[in-house]
Formats: sequence, structure tokens, C-alpha cells
Amino acid sequence: MFFHIVLERNMQLHPRHFGRDLREKLVSKLMKDVEGTCSGRHGFIVAITGIESVGKGLIRDGTGFVTFPVKYQCVVFRPFKGEILEAVVTMVNKMGFFAEAGPVQIFVSNHLIPDDMEFQSGDVPNYTTSDGSVKIQKESEVRLKIIGTRVDATEIFCIGTIKDDFLGVISDPGANA
Repeated sequence: MFFHIVLERNMQLHPRHFGRDLREKLVSKLMKDVEGTCSGRHGFIVAITGIESVGKGLIRDGTGFVTFPVKYQCVVFRPFKGEILEAVVTMVNKMGFFAEAGPVQIFVSNHLIPDDMEFQSGDVPNYTTSDGSVKIQKESEVRLKIIGTRVDATEIFCIGTIKDDFLGVISDPGANA
């Protein structure tokens, strides 16, 4: 799920930033450009934890910009098949529901919801057990298992299930009302 890895990136800096605080400008630009992004290969970059090295800059022809190779340590979030996550439901419809676990969006199909839960349309669409004791609706917290992932260049999508033991609703926002 979470990994601490070393990555490299070429950073371009405008000449107006050259001076005493060149390294700080590079680091702040790196954090702004990289944190919160997703690379399909490594996952979502959560935070930069350290700078290993800043190489010598190369001036780009025709411009005053200089390219610096930067090697940095970071924490990444990458979900895997078979992993158990806690997520917050963001949308419910008759096809299933969407939930978010940090930056990743997970879809749980109605075929992967226990058979005793039925879709209820109305003011607040939800999945409810026949006795009404358990309800999945927007803002519900669920524990789910990832059964599949699809990785794009800039995003990771997951398919989940709550049909196994110890999976399902953790907290129900409707119970507090």
C-alpha cells in the first residue's frame, strides 16, 4: 500500500531564481510539481521526504532555463489486488457504489455486494439489508477488498468487493441522525 522509494526528475528553473536560495527554490518547485500526482508505474506520490542529490544544471539552448537532475525520496501509495482497505462511499446507484480510499477511487458492483442487501432508491439512494440493520449510503465507511486494478499513465482505478468475511460497513452516517 505505502512504499518509501527513490525517484529522479529533471527540474527546469528560470534564471530569475538563481542565487543563494537556488536549492530551496528547486525543492519547493519539486514539491509543488510532484506531490499529489500519480504515475501508473509507482502510484500516487503522497509526500517528498528528502532530497538525495541535485545534479549540475544544463542550460537549454535558445532559452535561459536550466535543467537540474534531482534525486529524491518519497512516500507513494499503490493499491494491489487482494489488499483490504477502508474507504468512504462517495456515490451509490443501482449498479453498485463508488468509494474513495485516499486518492484512489474504487467501484463495488452490485454483484460484489452481499445478496441480502437490496438497492433502495429515494431521497438518499442506498443498499440496505432486509431487516434494515445495515445501510450503505453516501458518506458510509466500508471495509473492502480490492479484486482488480487498472493502471493508466496518470491514474489508478480499482474494483472492490464487500462479499467476503469481515468486510462491509464500518460506520453508517444515517445511524447518528
